Amino acid sequence: MIKGIKKWRLFSLVTALMVFLSGCGEEHLSTLTPAGQVGRDQLNLMVLSTGIMVLVIIVVLVVYLLTIIKFRRSKVGEDVIPKQVEGNHTLELIWTIIPIILLLILAVPTVIATYNLADVSGMDKKDAKGNATAVTVNVKANLYWWEFEYPDLGIITAQELVVPTKEKVYFNLKAADVKHSFWIPAAGGKLDTNVENINKFYLEFDKPSAGLEDGVFYGKCAELCGPSHALMDFKVKSLDRDDFDKWVANMQASKEAETPETDLAQQGQELFTNKTCIGCHAVSGAGTTGARGPSLATFGDRNRVAGFMEKTDENVKAWINDPEAHKPGNTMPQPEDINSGKKFTDQELTALTEYLMGLSVEE
Repeated sequence: MIKGIKKWRLFSLVTALMVFLSGCGEEHLSTLTPAGQVGRDQLNLMVLSTGIMVLVIIVVLVVYLLTIIKFRRSKVGEDVIPKQVEGNHTLELIWTIIPIILLLILAVPTVIATYNLADVSGMDKKDAKGNATAVTVNVKANLYWWEFEYPDLGIITAQELVVPTKEKVYFNLKAADVKHSFWIPAAGGKLDTNVENINKFYLEFDKPSAGLEDGVFYGKCAELCGPSHALMDFKVKSLDRDDFDKWVANMQASKEAETPETDLAQQGQELFTNKTCIGCHAVSGAGTTGARGPSLATFGDRNRVAGFMEKTDENVKAWINDPEAHKPGNTMPQPEDINSGKKFTDQELTALTEYLMGLSVEE
């Protein structure tokens, strides 16, 4: 008896803890604080479905409790055999019709929202000059990083998606290696990226992300894809249209061979070029898709190293010196593979870090 009471106490404690933790979350990484219309539509569906489930649970629980209380003891004696019935048409109709009604209440708005999200006809609209009227982003998922190409704008970036606010942004999703899943919890619209086909949808952002804790929304890979799946993060920066246009202009104007301002950064640029880093990583906004590694044109503007590490000089050096130790399974070569079998010296790491931190398009 005492053991049973202890187990129930433990169960109650765990349940209370789960309820408490369910309220944990932040605006940049929560489906409960939607950043745009798509997120709100999906939240409304979640609220509707949860409400229906809670209603069903309450009704069933009330009927169950009334039954066990009212009929807990036979009024005619335990030896009396009750009247035998083969069914009750009224009850059968009730418990058939009510679930159908509940399913329709849930199905109709779900189907409408699903078809609305799949409507990407705006992706192909052009203005009088033949220019696209909406921003389209080609998303390519790689082990374990993200590439974002703006085909109508001629720019490519990685790990940090930049979008305008208060308008639909269209996405073409594809994977380069294995199946991944593109998800921005605050914006909604989780969708798989496949190798063999392209999935399309759109998202909207109501306001700039500058007011958030880190100045960005957080995106995740939502499909188990390998040993570093949990580290396959990306960031989303939403800007007012004017700021977005400035960012696009800066990306288009960035050059591969711009000379760094300091001597140390120039040494880093020489190392970056001579050690074949440039063979995998573009350092201009107007790169080409299909690179083996992520574009580094905006490295200095990002708030994370490799998508998940805090952006500090020491973490940049640690990543360059041993990428496998920090993100297992990634395809970035070890220093020994490109540096004649040797690790980079502290001076070389400092120079490379200085150069990378200076790669920026923001004013």
